[in-house]
Amino acid sequence: MLPLALLAAPAMAQSAPDGAAIFTRCAACHTATGAGVPGAFPPLQSDFRTLAAKAEGRRYLALAVIKGLSGAITVQGKPYRGFMPAQPLDDASAAAVLNHVGAKIATSGPAFKSFTPAEVAAARAGGAKLSAADVARLHEAAGGQ
Repeated sequence: MLPLALLAAPAMAQSAPDGAAIFTRCAACHTATGAGVPGAFPPLQSDFRTLAAKAEGRRYLALAVIKGLSGAITVQGKPYRGFMPAQPLDDASAAAVLNHVGAKIATSGPAFKSFTPAEVAAARAGGAKLSAADVARLHEAAGGQ
């Protein structure tokens, strides 16, 4: 039989995922500052903020993390043709890393509104049949620059 104190103890709250810690895997290509590598990996700056200001852009950003990218995109007027692997993250972790980029890395452009795990889950469900190449093709239509 459990002591009464254990029965009455509140459930341990799970801590929120650490977007900065998750971003360390992104920084391998995009760099710690989000500056990217010219010709290889795009910067995570004003293009990110521009996309995050529109519903279709937010969907694209969530899908880029969840599904990855394959193919040509243009970011800040420069072409990139590469591959970004899908990240094996749950919805809360994907939202956390997107929020870290939007709040701490991409600091120029429109005001940033945080992503929620529910928003990421909706993008995941709606984009379940998309490939990384399909997601890359969404960039320009979503308002990427």
